[in-house]
Amino acid sequence: MDSKIIMRGNHPFIAHQQPTISPESSKQRSTDFFNSMNSRRSVREFSNQPVPKEVIENIIKTASTAPSGAHKQPWTFCVVSDPLVKQKIREAAEVEEKESYENRMSEEWLQDLAPLQTDWNKPFLEVAPYLIVVFKRAYELTSQASKKNNYYVNEWVGIACGFLLSAIHHAGLVALTHTPSPMNFLTKILNRPENERPFLLIPVGYPAKDALVPDLKRKTLDEVTVWF
Repeated sequence: MDSKIIMRGNHPFIAHQQPTISPESSKQRSTDFFNSMNSRRSVREFSNQPVPKEVIENIIKTASTAPSGAHKQPWTFCVVSDPLVKQKIREAAEVEEKESYENRMSEEWLQDLAPLQTDWNKPFLEVAPYLIVVFKRAYELTSQASKKNNYYVNEWVGIACGFLLSAIHHAGLVALTHTPSPMNFLTKILNRPENERPFLLIPVGYPAKDALVPDLKRKTLDEVTVWF
């Protein structure tokens, strides 16, 4: 049923439609969601098992429900499944990663990464059935090639990526937030316009049957919360 449109000034509004639930239901839902999300892990060992395209579409639609300044929605999600394009992305990413591991990263940084047992080799970029490359839109281009501002782009795109990762996990898939730096090669390979900047490279799929993840512990509630 369509909501009644109410004008405020010259702008249309509709009634907020989220149903109100009881405190007991709210507590149970928040507990269930935490327990689900607490099992989320970054995975580097993927299966090449196909993922239905509709699942990826729904995941991206969920990410696009994220809030944004002035409702500008300053993001583009590029979905890569073509094996040749994935190969190009892997090759370019490994060039940057090799340079980072051998010359750019400090000794402290390398020591912090040691428990993860990572290196510059990134086979998951070809094995995972999909790569979702998130671009932030620094500004918009009008049909007359003039620029229109977007606001607090990093913050909003970061929130959208959080929605994206939650949706991936909720769909029973795994992902990795990969940030080879610099990432300009993604702009060239995917032929993105001048107003877009690469933000995150996210392989998405099912975990390999023998996938392992580091035995890490998350900070406790007391360690991350201050109440006033």
